[in-house]
Amino acid sequence: MIGAIIGDVAGSRFEWKNDKGTDFELFTSECHVTDDSVMTLAIAQAVLESGSCRERLSACAVDTMRAFGRHWAGGCYGGRFARWLHSEHPEPYGSYGNGSAMRVSACAWAAETLEDALDMAGRVTVVTHDHPEGIRGAEAVTAAIWFARQGNAPEIIRKRISESWYRLDATLDELRRRDNTDVSCQGTVPLALEAFLESESVEDAVRKAISLGGDSDTLAAMAGSMAEARFGVPAELRARVLPYLDRPLLEVLDRFERRYPPLPAERSSRLPR
Repeated sequence: MIGAIIGDVAGSRFEWKNDKGTDFELFTSECHVTDDSVMTLAIAQAVLESGSCRERLSACAVDTMRAFGRHWAGGCYGGRFARWLHSEHPEPYGSYGNGSAMRVSACAWAAETLEDALDMAGRVTVVTHDHPEGIRGAEAVTAAIWFARQGNAPEIIRKRISESWYRLDATLDELRRRDNTDVSCQGTVPLALEAFLESESVEDAVRKAISLGGDSDTLAAMAGSMAEARFGVPAELRARVLPYLDRPLLEVLDRFERRYPPLPAERSSRLPR
């Protein structure tokens, strides 16, 4: 999950003010936590609260997202999600926006099987993004994280994602030349997947995702969440992003990682290429 937060914070200053390069200062005083990190941690809290009872997960996700969303990252939320946060009777609203995919990484770390991970992703997604494309985006990110956690090489992950979720047949160089302002799952998740699949580290994945333009923080959050599962996060990079989180958010991250330990960064030197 820390990979998603790194991507979100690094990408926050480039959202709709894009830099198509990769040579930039990763964290500056202009960077900040957005809804991507807040909702990622809200889902992590829901996973912790629901425990092994999957039937409780959707209700817990509604409660935690609404509580966290009302407290943090005000002004970052899309119009329909913002109304959902404050509605007396929150109901799903048919969204296929990329919010479903940027917040779902906790499911892939907490699940015992791929099927369990996808079930969890569906449960935390349908409470808002009940459109099939919203669910597909959340599933694809969850699956990519799961496959990476199992040690699969990039081309195996590419093949499995392409078979079940999205065709991945464009390179990053090709994608950079396109208009990437589409914020739907189908318009952004394949881009984040490609940035992850062509990367050599979490930082590299984040930089490459940001270089695609468009919704930079969300693209980088998704790419970072997937890259973490393959490479791990170096202690120095982790230390640089944690000061952007308020203490209650840090505590959620700490509790989740104690329950579901992250990948040691040194694993990257032993990965298949």
